Amino acid sequence: MALPRVVLPRTVTVLLCTLLQTCFGTVYAWSFFQTLLVQDYGWTFTHTAIAFSVVIFTLGISAAWAGMVLPKTGPRLLATAGSLLFSLGYFVGGLALDLDNLLLFYLGYGVIGGAGIGLGYVTPVATTAKWFPDRKGLATGIVVMGFGIGAFLLSKVLAPGLMLYFTGGNLALLFYWLGAIFACILIPSSLLLSDPPAPAVPSPASAAGGGAVGESESIGSCLLSSRFIVMWLVFFFNISAGISVISFQSPLLQDVWGLSDPTIEPATLVAYGATLIAVSSLCNGAGRLFWGLLSDRIGRIRVFRIILASQMVVFGILMTERNPWVFSVLVCYILLCFGGGFATMPSFILDVFGAKRMSAIYGTILTAWAAAGIFGPLYVGHLKDRYPDRAVIYCFLIGVVILCFGYIFSYLLNDERIRLRRPTVTDTLQQLKIPLPQRN
Repeated sequence: MALPRVVLPRTVTVLLCTLLQTCFGTVYAWSFFQTLLVQDYGWTFTHTAIAFSVVIFTLGISAAWAGMVLPKTGPRLLATAGSLLFSLGYFVGGLALDLDNLLLFYLGYGVIGGAGIGLGYVTPVATTAKWFPDRKGLATGIVVMGFGIGAFLLSKVLAPGLMLYFTGGNLALLFYWLGAIFACILIPSSLLLSDPPAPAVPSPASAAGGGAVGESESIGSCLLSSRFIVMWLVFFFNISAGISVISFQSPLLQDVWGLSDPTIEPATLVAYGATLIAVSSLCNGAGRLFWGLLSDRIGRIRVFRIILASQMVVFGILMTERNPWVFSVLVCYILLCFGGGFATMPSFILDVFGAKRMSAIYGTILTAWAAAGIFGPLYVGHLKDRYPDRAVIYCFLIGVVILCFGYIFSYLLNDERIRLRRPTVTDTLQQLKIPLPQRN
């Protein structure tokens, strides 16, 4: 028997989408678990980096698939499936820790949990964009802001509270508890999602007829266009730089604090690292809202160029910065820009490819997230295992190079609506905002 369709006000829908994203965004608190796994289970930093990379890679691939099927299945089914898989990933991850089985942990937390995030991530963003075509930058910025602050929820609220009062520091039991909590929050919220019953208030562009330009082009043609490829590369470079810091920000800060004051106790260093995760996650969330709003004002490409260029300067400073307070502030700025890329890209895709193709193309461009999730954490993990004394310098040096490539490629982009065929008279009239002649 099919569930009855519940249509909620769009303000409630965006709040539900933000709640979903906040829970899925707890994946960015990975470095909270990382140090504990290295200490308690004897895994190397490379081993733990692989776990995080598997999550992000699976996330990106499943998000690409979800974007393709979302128009057919609707948001409720995909969001519910993602919620179930995400919660199951924590349960299987907890079992893997009980058995001290690294491969099972990769399967549970990495593959199953990552697939759940991918299905769940693309659904709220695409759904919100349909409900708010008149304020797409603001609306999608709010939703992806939830993903950014998820690390704060886990590193400062859920995980410390559960470890203190319920698990006694047992990491496997903590994963079981997290799986149960997320299932209770995510599944009911997912069941309430729906597309708008009718087209919402049109944006100025669509009201002028701009949405019709190039709408007949196939999704496959758009994905093979040079515009999409360059957008993918710019997105990849921005994510690679940021995710390399996210995956190791706690250990990196502990290294900097250790160099600044070798007398600090390890437990204190762990607490400092957890605090950085929490504060930087708030910056990640704020960046998604701030840059999303700014992109509505000055354009998507200008925002990407500002993000990439300013980070090059910050990464260069971090290569030699040994003051832990300055280091922390600069890391927070990196997370601000990291979130900004995720806030700006959905609106960028809407501008360039149109609303009809948004979910499919947005899902596909998230494969850049998957690729960056493999590249970023693994090279930092390798550096920490191979060059523990120079890992900080090498990490940020490579980051400068990555961002430089992204900045250069951004000059091959523009935010005009894509057209893969020869323009027609109708296209020209629509671009000039001249009313089309009426047929009798």
